[in-house]
Amino acid sequence: VQLQASGGGLVQNGGSLTLSCVVSRATLDLTAIGWFRQAPGKEREKVSCINTYDGSTYYADSMKGRFTISRDSAKNTVTLQMNNLKPEDMALYYCAAMSSALQYEFWGRGTLVTVSS
Repeated sequence: VQLQASGGGLVQNGGSLTLSCVVSRATLDLTAIGWFRQAPGKEREKVSCINTYDGSTYYADSMKGRFTISRDSAKNTVTLQMNNLKPEDMALYYCAAMSSALQYEFWGRGTLVTVSS
């Protein structure tokens, strides 16, 4: 399984970006797709995820109300809409796929999000 994340870039404080994750196989074959991020000097953290079967979602507390995750099963794509971005959101964002073993086994390369203050 290969994942390709895109959509990162430079945005001003309070701006928006949309990240996309294209998966090389049907997302319905996977349990969930998640977004993670890692800032310099910090541990990787889970941002959001979506269950590919029922569409249920999870958001880390600091993203609730600002980020929205969605899936397009026909296009094998998961999108993360990020609004009201803050400097503390700056990080390398990764998408990952959870297998039936309930582990995030497959990871894509990151896409960099930079927020200017």
